[in-house]
Amino acid sequence: MQASWSRIRPLLVAVVFAGALVPIGCSNIKSQTAAASGRPPAPVVVATSEQRDVPIQVSAIGNVEAYQTVQIRSQVNGEIQEILFKEGEDVRQGQLLVRLDKRPFQADLDKAVGQQKRDEAQAVNSRLQAERYSALEKQGVVSREQADQIRTQAKADASVVEADKAAVEAARVQFQYTDIFAPMDSRTGNLMMNRGNLIKANDTPYLVQLNQISPIYVTFTVPESVLGQVRQYSLSRKLAVFAYPKGETGKPAEGYLSFIDNGVDTSTGTVKLKATFLNKDRRLWPGEFVDAVLQLSVQKNAIVVPTKAVQTGQQGEYVYVVTAQDTAESRPVKTSGTYQDLTVVSTGLKPGERVIVGGHLRVAPNAKVVVQGAAASTQPDPSARTTSGGGSL
Repeated sequence: MQASWSRIRPLLVAVVFAGALVPIGCSNIKSQTAAASGRPPAPVVVATSEQRDVPIQVSAIGNVEAYQTVQIRSQVNGEIQEILFKEGEDVRQGQLLVRLDKRPFQADLDKAVGQQKRDEAQAVNSRLQAERYSALEKQGVVSREQADQIRTQAKADASVVEADKAAVEAARVQFQYTDIFAPMDSRTGNLMMNRGNLIKANDTPYLVQLNQISPIYVTFTVPESVLGQVRQYSLSRKLAVFAYPKGETGKPAEGYLSFIDNGVDTSTGTVKLKATFLNKDRRLWPGEFVDAVLQLSVQKNAIVVPTKAVQTGQQGEYVYVVTAQDTAESRPVKTSGTYQDLTVVSTGLKPGERVIVGGHLRVAPNAKVVVQGAAASTQPDPSARTTSGGGSL
């Protein structure tokens, strides 16, 4: 009997000790839950979801090109006698740029004029002689063969005069080529040859390159996936294009889409577009790269929230909505792009709901929050640059 009790006693002690632990463990769990539910409200900054008209845009890197480019070359051989412009200055259409030595061309013109006058006198004499022989032929004094020879010679001399007139005109044209004029309003570049140099017709290097920079082009490419929408929207109206020179984020240069290439580049899957800008303020310069934004349309009454409100978790995108009881409700949402510092929410939110935009690290689902401030509501500028593909394709 005593041996049996010695075996049972350790078991009873273990049961009693385990029973003592159960209320202790339950007490710890209850205290943790109470601590969690009793945490102080998290301080947050909120913003209100709104309905706004959001532009639909396509962003790309663009390159500025001159509206027209002309390389000034001489059309005749000669010596540069005078240069009548400075490098890098604006010139007007018809302005005299370069003058060549005119003396050789003047001599050729005078020679051609003198040859014409001599042949004209000979032609007049031949015509009068032909008239006399025609009269003598009627009187039977000379034969018809003799009269025909004289008349033929008169016609030949008249033809020589016509050839002389053409030669005079050619010499006059060559003489006029000694003055080189600007073919358009433009800006001069680097002068490649100076006064006193001998130049040849259409020789290389050219004298100077002229670039027309007002108006001016910006070329850029877009994915072929948006080509259909670009063409569709461009049928009804001119599409606005905004250009931001590198390093600038303020008010952009404004132009319009003026060209869609007639084919897709199969190596890149893109299509070339070109926009025209008046460029009266000379903000855009040939050769520079710019950020180009093509505005296709405007999405009416889109629900937008500050981009900082949208969080990403394992289940996708979500926002914290502050309820009427001042608790943070985790709300899954679907977005359809961003525009400036706003995100367009297609599903999951209604206009007027408060979303948390600051203090996320201390927020827990369904926990209490205290609103310490509200983010300022800003109306987006339709011409301002899209921050990241947003409100756009």
